[in-house]
Amino acid sequence: MQLGADHVVVRVPATSANLGPGFDAMGLALAMHDEVEVELLATDDVLVEVSGEGAGEVPAGEDHLVVRALRHTLELAGAPRTGLRLRCVNRVPHGRGLGSSAAAVVAGVVAARALLADPHVLDARAVLAIATEFEGHPDNAAPAIRGGATLAWQSGDGPRAVDLDVDERITATVLVPDVRLATSRARGVLPEQVPHGDAAFTAGRAALLVEALARRPELLFDATEERLHQDYRAGVMVASSELLRALRAEGLAATVSGAGPTVLVLTSGEGTARLDGVLAGLVDDVAGWRALRPGIDLDGATARRVGPAGGASWSGKMR
Repeated sequence: MQLGADHVVVRVPATSANLGPGFDAMGLALAMHDEVEVELLATDDVLVEVSGEGAGEVPAGEDHLVVRALRHTLELAGAPRTGLRLRCVNRVPHGRGLGSSAAAVVAGVVAARALLADPHVLDARAVLAIATEFEGHPDNAAPAIRGGATLAWQSGDGPRAVDLDVDERITATVLVPDVRLATSRARGVLPEQVPHGDAAFTAGRAALLVEALARRPELLFDATEERLHQDYRAGVMVASSELLRALRAEGLAATVSGAGPTVLVLTSGEGTARLDGVLAGLVDDVAGWRALRPGIDLDGATARRVGPAGGASWSGKMR
């Protein structure tokens, strides 16, 4: 496959996975974005500039996650190898359960797709499969690619995803602590088996969450209950667990975002103002936390070509 562009800009949203009972399956795209500019070089150099989140911490060469995902995708497409210059403006917090690694992987895959002479050789399903290969699970990758809320699963022929309707009255607030938590550590405390009753309870709540998101946000509090992962992880994110309990004691639909330690709160109508009031009363509990209300990203990852090649390779939701 030949390359059709030498300069592209990609925009990818943060994501919140699980949403309580939708463990490793449900996710929500948030309007908080990483932007990556990719230029092809005639030399073999790989130059990576990072500003914002992760600056001075992430690798600046071939080991950079965006570069790895981009290289892998171009190789799969049979495109020639070139030098690269990346400029990354990162706004998704790292190590906080907001899908920063998924955003980097999706940025690399989508950038590679936009560079191809015929981007349509890689459809949304192919992009999801490549991203899942890096991530291990499609729960963050799916909403990062498609936008909105998604339900993702693994089938015999690879990962799949469908969109979930989200009532326009729903507001997403993320409470981001100043500490990080490695996903591997959060996943490492989960048991290999759970009681049958807990699995049945959580399955029922996951089904209810689909209805609550789509049409009945008044059910979000009950719909975000679960018994598979949050209590087991309490010991490795004590502050998050305490805040979660405090918010749910006030009747607010709070969950751990992804592997944590960020806390996600879904509200609608007067519930959003009530959340603000509750947070104002939790002065000591929320010290060192950032309360962000980014909105829900409905578009997902987008890319555009820059320079002489001109024009948009694609934009909006991938299908």
